[in-house]
Amino acid sequence: MKKNILSIVLLLISSIVVAQKTQRIAYIDMEYILQNIPQYLEAQNSLDAKVEKWKTKLDKEARAIEVLKTDLINEKAILTKDLVDEREEDILIKQESLRRLESLYFGPSGDMYNLRKQLIQPVQDQVYSAVQTIAARKKYDFVFDKSSELVMLYSNKKHDISDLIVKMINIDQRKQEKKDKIAAKKELLKNEGLSDEQKARIKRKEDLKNKKEADRLAKIKQIEEKRQARLKERAAKRKLLLEKKAALKKAQEEAKKKKEAENK
Repeated sequence: MKKNILSIVLLLISSIVVAQKTQRIAYIDMEYILQNIPQYLEAQNSLDAKVEKWKTKLDKEARAIEVLKTDLINEKAILTKDLVDEREEDILIKQESLRRLESLYFGPSGDMYNLRKQLIQPVQDQVYSAVQTIAARKKYDFVFDKSSELVMLYSNKKHDISDLIVKMINIDQRKQEKKDKIAAKKELLKNEGLSDEQKARIKRKEDLKNKKEADRLAKIKQIEEKRQARLKERAAKRKLLLEKKAALKKAQEEAKKKKEAENK
């Protein structure tokens, strides 16, 4: 596939060169550009940290399930059928929960996809916008990406506009930062001009928003606490049953020994 694409591009370039000597061609190195944009590096580091955190959580859940499976195998002989069924059901529920969590993090529309889009897509859009601006300004007919699947057999450095792209993006970002500071200052001045009643109304809205978020987190915590309580209750029942079985087995062994002693 790559060979076909390369052949088509080379044929296109050669035709252009032969047909019109005035055609202008440039190329960029997308990887180089992104690695020289601080905002992109910060976004990538933030994304990597989140991904590592999600993987750690998934690994922890997976290990916990394996422990449950091992315990069931080791204790299955002394458990009642109901307890075996209950444990197997608990394992299946946890496995399904793990699959859902994995899909939530790394699925096609999962958290990683959304976070990447949120953090990195704006920077990539800036790059494409800068390419279009520079190509129009310098009247380039074609701009290729050196770091893409297209294999460039030769490239003259004088046609590399990557540094120009980086420079333009950094300038645009500094302008945006300046605009944001001005907007923040205006907002601060605007709030200073508000009456006490208006300030109190804004504060009430913020407090209500914070309360809703706190209530949501509290509800999640309550659900988790109930789930943990159910698990502890099941564990206590299993422990009690095992103790009863052990006591019964001991009593049977003692009765057997006593009977054997009487028969002698």
